[in-house]
Amino acid sequence: MTAEKRFEKLEKELSDAKRRNRWLLTVMGLVVVGLVVFRCSGFSGSKEIHANKFILEDETGKQRIVLAVTEDGPGLTLLNTNGKVRAGLALLKDEPMLVMRDENGETRAMLTVSKDGQSILGLHDENGKVRAMLTVGKDGPMLGLRDDNGENRAGLALSKDGPMFGMSDANGKLRAGLAVSKNGPGLSLYDENGKVIWSP
Repeated sequence: MTAEKRFEKLEKELSDAKRRNRWLLTVMGLVVVGLVVFRCSGFSGSKEIHANKFILEDETGKQRIVLAVTEDGPGLTLLNTNGKVRAGLALLKDEPMLVMRDENGETRAMLTVSKDGQSILGLHDENGKVRAMLTVGKDGPMLGLRDDNGENRAGLALSKDGPMFGMSDANGKLRAGLAVSKNGPGLSLYDENGKVIWSP
């Protein structure tokens, strides 16, 4: 990298840092003004603020953070400078959920805990399709890998009996399985109809 390009990069980083600092100072200023207003309005003894929606804007007036309570539950949304949602945290029907999206608005990662106690992490491709899913439940952890058609192609699980690894064809049919149980290791191969064609 030439010295000129290094200086350009440094100038850009400094410019970005200044912009972040301005935004931070604006937010801090709003907080201070809000505290002064509440104190001057006779709310100095109050420890509660009642509302069902808060919106934080940047210096240009664009919405960047939305905190709201809807019929489905509370949620926190983070938006980029183009007004697109990039991250969200919500509690929907007593199930917490964290969602992260790319610049095109497609969901790329989702973390949730279901009502039955399962922790689920889903990783999505650029089209929003789930390609990998990690689940931890009562039976143990499981990792599933899917192709771009949504078919499960490989899976790894750890149960009370031991680890298991399976591979499937393009139709989602199990074709090979490897497991280690109390009785020892085992390998099985299956045809396209799910019939065992080889097993020790």
